[in-house]
Amino acid sequence: MPPHRARAILITGCSSGIGHHCAHALAARGYRVIASARKADDVARLQREGLECIQLDLAAETSVDQAAAEVLERTGGLLFGLFHNGGYGQPGAVEDLERPVLRQQFETNLFGPVQLTRRLLPAMRRAGEGRILVNSSVLGWVALPYRGAYTATKFALEGLFDTLRLELANTSVRVVLIEPGPIRSRFRENAWHQFQAHIDAEHSPHRTVYAAMVRRLTRPGPVTPFTLGPEAVTACVIHALERPRPHAHYPVTFPSRLFGVLRRLLPTAALDAILLRVSRNEHRPPPD
Repeated sequence: MPPHRARAILITGCSSGIGHHCAHALAARGYRVIASARKADDVARLQREGLECIQLDLAAETSVDQAAAEVLERTGGLLFGLFHNGGYGQPGAVEDLERPVLRQQFETNLFGPVQLTRRLLPAMRRAGEGRILVNSSVLGWVALPYRGAYTATKFALEGLFDTLRLELANTSVRVVLIEPGPIRSRFRENAWHQFQAHIDAEHSPHRTVYAAMVRRLTRPGPVTPFTLGPEAVTACVIHALERPRPHAHYPVTFPSRLFGVLRRLLPTAALDAILLRVSRNEHRPPPD
């Protein structure tokens, strides 16, 4: 069995989508996968599927501390990998985002992952090796209208974990950002629930756009021909775990690669025009 097999990796957000696929794929590859999910029912289901699983709510400081302690106890302090996949998207115009709603988005998508990293990084330092992988987004370097809360957390993740990569440059702990575009998952379904819960669409100046947004969020199937399956992200996770010198950034899907190039080449006004056109196309009413 090659040396990388049976190494332990913690994956957050495994109830569905990318985390679910990645947990099963890495377990089949021989890794000791410790999956996590926020809801007890999902933890039980993942355990029935044959995964080792713990409960972890990234928005709750106590839950993060307890999960980190449990992982270190289960692994004897020998944790090789940490894949930050858990998170969600809160749709809505910036002027419609109440402070508690924005705070909750940051608690789950940013503060929880940073806290978890801080709790587990000392074990990687002691072991003399490790991988910290972060599931960011194409929205970690470009912005689209009505995704401000989510985009803000991804911009922040990129900045913090790019900084961490530099701070760990003299160690054997590698920090990697994975930056998908559209991936088949329950992301839109979950975003729709967040929109219903926290955005007062009826009294918003953006209510016309919101009507089109709701159609997009509730439409079955992929909303773009560039959508890939979660296996595209899993392939990058495997590469980052197993290469001695993984890339610092892994763009996934054509839109991620395209906007990475456009952001470097175009002036802001030109890039804004393209992003606004993308947004208008997304929110255009369907043909009769």
